[in-house]
Amino acid sequence: MSSKTLEPKKISKAELKFRDAFERLKLGKPDIVPKGTPLSQNNVAKEAGVDPSALRRARFPELVSEIQDWIETHKDEQTHKSSRQMMLAQRSRNRDLKEKYKSLEEQRDKALSQLLDAQTCILELTLENQRLRAQLPSSKVTHLSDRNNLS
Repeated sequence: MSSKTLEPKKISKAELKFRDAFERLKLGKPDIVPKGTPLSQNNVAKEAGVDPSALRRARFPELVSEIQDWIETHKDEQTHKSSRQMMLAQRSRNRDLKEKYKSLEEQRDKALSQLLDAQTCILELTLENQRLRAQLPSSKVTHLSDRNNLS
């Protein structure tokens, strides 16, 4: 009867590079990718200095699973943005607000112009109505409402 001894799994140099890159990204201290780069499978490969397609589940199933698990458990933490990204997002929001403000001003000016045109037209029609009523010959017809007031 022979007892099998468990040998530690040999880790390739490539996997060591990926694991080191993974650790640096987890700590937020990358050497290659910009600081603040979110941790992803592709970014681990980039941080290791290789093409992202080199880190595949078929070749490194345990490592890829660890990366995916870490991403899943820390997804809420990963939503924070770098100060540059926040500044760019704020600039974009400001630009959008300025465009919306300008559009609203144009709409207001157009509506005000239409209102003034309508008021001018009403005034002209009122004056014309008064002028035409003044030209009517006086009528001997009395309105029923006027007759009730006379009694």
